Amino acid sequence: MPNRLINEQSHYLLQHAHNPVDWYPWGNEAFDKAKAENKPVIVSIGYAACHWCHVMERESFEDETTAAFMNEHFVCIKVDREEHPDVDHLYMDAVQAINGNGGWPLNAFVTPDRIPFYGGTYYPSQPAYSRPSWTQLMQRMLDIWHNRHDEVVQQSEQMVQYLKQAAKGLSAKPFKELDMEVCSNIAAGIMRLADKQKGGFGNAPKFPGTMAITFLLEHYHFTGDSTCLQQALLSLDAMADGGIYDQLGGGFARYSTDREWLAPHFEKMLYDNALLIGAYCDAYMLTGNERYKQIVAETIAFSERELKHPSGGYYCALDADSEGVEGKFYTWLWSEIATILPAEDIPVVAQYFGVTEHGNWEETNILHIAGNIAEIAKENGITEDALLVKIGYAKRLLLEARAKKIRPLTDDKCLLSWNALMSTALSKAAATFANDEYEQLAGLHMKWMLESFESAEGLKHTWKDGIAKIPAKLDDYAYLIQAMLQLASLTGDDQWIVKASALVDDVIADFAHEALFFYFTPARQTDIPVRKVDLYDGATPSANAIMAHNLWICGMCMERPEWIELSKVMVGNMVDTTVRNGYSFGNWAQLIQRNAVGITTAVCTGENARMAAQALKKQFLPQLYLLFAAKNEGFAPILKNKFSLNNLSIFVCSENACSAAASTVEQALRGIKNR
Repeated sequence: MPNRLINEQSHYLLQHAHNPVDWYPWGNEAFDKAKAENKPVIVSIGYAACHWCHVMERESFEDETTAAFMNEHFVCIKVDREEHPDVDHLYMDAVQAINGNGGWPLNAFVTPDRIPFYGGTYYPSQPAYSRPSWTQLMQRMLDIWHNRHDEVVQQSEQMVQYLKQAAKGLSAKPFKELDMEVCSNIAAGIMRLADKQKGGFGNAPKFPGTMAITFLLEHYHFTGDSTCLQQALLSLDAMADGGIYDQLGGGFARYSTDREWLAPHFEKMLYDNALLIGAYCDAYMLTGNERYKQIVAETIAFSERELKHPSGGYYCALDADSEGVEGKFYTWLWSEIATILPAEDIPVVAQYFGVTEHGNWEETNILHIAGNIAEIAKENGITEDALLVKIGYAKRLLLEARAKKIRPLTDDKCLLSWNALMSTALSKAAATFANDEYEQLAGLHMKWMLESFESAEGLKHTWKDGIAKIPAKLDDYAYLIQAMLQLASLTGDDQWIVKASALVDDVIADFAHEALFFYFTPARQTDIPVRKVDLYDGATPSANAIMAHNLWICGMCMERPEWIELSKVMVGNMVDTTVRNGYSFGNWAQLIQRNAVGITTAVCTGENARMAAQALKKQFLPQLYLLFAAKNEGFAPILKNKFSLNNLSIFVCSENACSAAASTVEQALRGIKNR
């Protein structure tokens, strides 16, 4: 018999709807019951593509005896972290404070007032890994709840104070003019973490580190520091060659479990792919390497093919598991390869993809690029073109065979924040490659987002089957504003700037922190005990950093100097933190560096304005926000008195001054670079 989760939208919650655990969704009903019965609450948080979440479900939540104990002694709440990132942030901070680490599944023991007093991540069904079993932990928590309740009260009070202090311990600092020495210090800190042999940062597991890579690319551009370029490209090349990249179907997995990027955690997330599209666009702009263009094209094609809802939005993720086995959909037995490919092609294809009869991972094979085309062709006495033909044919055959396998499950909800990241990626790819198809995709996708997530009560966070729900968070607003600004730059339609600026007003009204920055949740949301201020980059960019950039651009475009000032205050307050830990604050690092160089706007008007804008976009100018006036009736103040039907005019402005209008792209470039 299903539990209460059967009526939920979330794919993750529906996965638990037939557990014998009497799960509640997040909401007042569960906490009211806990108060009435004086029971502690278990808040168990995960997501659909989480491997260890599935393991704990199989071991504990599907076990009748374990479930009966949970139902008798606790009120149990199951949360999809992607539906309720605010809830996840709150309890993740608490668990990390208690245990020093976190992850998913996240299991918090909570008072009926929603205050955590203990928690952890995965717990096995039997004692193992130097940790108690799930049942042993519950028994211990139950003993503390009934026999040492004063400890629970004390712990929960201390936790509330800790969480509130973390949010309120922010105070404005005087703004200091930024210079490239600060940026070089940030770059040096990031480079100390760099794996200079295998790419990426740290040892294992290895995450893409997209925000740090983007900063290094920009730092090379502004300073000529070739070591930063080498590390960024080494990382991008290693990922593109590795098992973390789907060599057949395109798209990136969440992270690599090893230093060499071979064995990924096979889940594919929309946000990773959106962010990496942007990074490979930047790499292409700096190098002209066609491989990066190919990676962008394949990743967009993957997203369109496997993550696209028929109505126009993008799903959250593909699961890591299929048929109960992690990575089964993506890995190959040698016998499968030998059956699918022509016998005469197997040796060279196997050499290229690094596959063997015994397997390269858990007795099976993960496809990755293990050899150089020129060297493999020479060793096998064939031309490079002939080898490329064989590899292309093998990829088609293997992809056709894979399509017949049982697919991993799709987390088919759509999040505004992640869709907005994808919108920005499409606009960036369209601008980078002057690709009309990508521009059309970006426009249609923006229209879908507004039709799907806008409501009379404000933006919503999640959408599925035509229903949008849950109030939008700061990242929803910040990423959507960013996407609108990029679409305006791409298309010349400045109405998107006006729309973005209206959302900036909403953010300031609903999310403003007492001193500076923005809370993650709006003021009207009352279902969590502490509002949190997130400043670092997690798997997705810092929403506060994105808002700081949005404020500067909207301030310039809408003639709102108070927004520019707020942006500068936010950036100035993050300098010391970013210098100390640039990897975790990569978006702030980018913004600090652009401020040090001088953020600039340019408006192209007159004859061939769009062509001039496209010519400027062929240059790598991350400090520039570019517009072109496609028509005489501009809506944003930045376009006032700038339109011309005749000769080309390019107006270049910084915060404090504008140059005389340039009449050629070359002249405008000199003005931009000399500001």
